[in-house]
Amino acid sequence: MADADSLTEIEPSPVEETPIEFKEGYFPPTAHSSRLGLSGSHTTLWYLSRIQKYSTYAFSAFGLAHITNTSIIPLITQSVPASEPYLLLTRPYYQGIPFEPILVIVPLWAHVLSSVAMRVYRRNLNAKRYGDSETKGAKNFFSARYWPAVSGISKLGFQFTILLAGHIYLQRAVPNDFPGGSSNINLSYVSHAFARHPAISFAGFTALLTVGCFHMTWGWAKWLGFTPDQVTTVGQERALVRKRRWYTVNGLAAGLTALWMAGSFGVVARAGAANGWLAKLYDEMFASIPLSRLWV
Repeated sequence: MADADSLTEIEPSPVEETPIEFKEGYFPPTAHSSRLGLSGSHTTLWYLSRIQKYSTYAFSAFGLAHITNTSIIPLITQSVPASEPYLLLTRPYYQGIPFEPILVIVPLWAHVLSSVAMRVYRRNLNAKRYGDSETKGAKNFFSARYWPAVSGISKLGFQFTILLAGHIYLQRAVPNDFPGGSSNINLSYVSHAFARHPAISFAGFTALLTVGCFHMTWGWAKWLGFTPDQVTTVGQERALVRKRRWYTVNGLAAGLTALWMAGSFGVVARAGAANGWLAKLYDEMFASIPLSRLWV
């Protein structure tokens, strides 16, 4: 029998807090096949978690193209006019049919809705386990007692969803009410916004880039099993490995944010206002935004 001093104390991991990927093997499932011949052994959470995960692949491809067009190329050319042709070349791939739905719309909605559905589903499971009766279910639905804890990645995701919705509204929805639609939107549109409304533009883009880069970096770290909570090392080294991973992931997120800001703020934001009829068109677009008089 092992001596008590040689035993290693590890943190407990209840079934309720175990990731769904490991939780399914905890109890033997009842295997059965559907009419389509598909295995019915997977749970609803398993499918939702796969939708949440794989939807990020397509959106990450879009993000890679977007940082290239809005930051890396401007950094290389040091000129907005010289960078515009590259944006125009790739625009059909993420602002037209079928690539915009495939790379942006469907993955984004799938990721957000599956994330919300997972929280609701887990909340209902907790309610069944811990006594939320059917008669009180509607009344107690918003009670914090049954909702699972919100992780840091999820908190960033909620914030990023709001910021991204505002960005899409300004870049896609507002221009559609004017002649030419989104064809008039390019890097000059962003430069004009910084020239006319620097405070709100810097604040908005700083929040969007920071929250977005940290959410995506931490999300990919989770998919790759590299977050501090996924450390499998035991003993005294566990805390050290967790700390290293925390600094590594945050360092990568900060580096990605800095790279995106370098081109966006260092080149695009300093290009100045547009000229002629395009400047007038942009000013009309900004004036059409609700509550615009509060920040114009």
